[in-house]
Amino acid sequence: VQLQASGGGLVLPGGSLRLSCKTSGFIFSVFSAADVGWYRQAPGKQRELVAINSAGSNSDYAEAVKGRFAISRDNSRKTTNLQMNSLKPEDTAVYYCNVLLEDGQTWWGRGTLVTVSS
Repeated sequence: VQLQASGGGLVLPGGSLRLSCKTSGFIFSVFSAADVGWYRQAPGKQRELVAINSAGSNSDYAEAVKGRFAISRDNSRKTTNLQMNSLKPEDTAVYYCNVLLEDGQTWWGRGTLVTVSS
């Protein structure tokens, strides 16, 4: 199993970025039943949950990103995306995608750096 996150970069405050996470090694039924999420870790801080989608139904977001970020998934392609709008300097972090299976197994992508700065 592999997860590959991409789409990070340098963006001005107020700008937008779209992160993508491509996975390989999951079969359709397993991925469809999994929770997919995005986490971030800012310098000197612990990794925190940004957004999570539970088996294609409900999505939850950290309070700090509600109304600005949107998580999506494509089960047929086994991918997940994070659309980030109205970015703020405090959104600067390394962003990681995550897949959590029903049996508790979990995988992480290598992370993609998002820098929000003028």
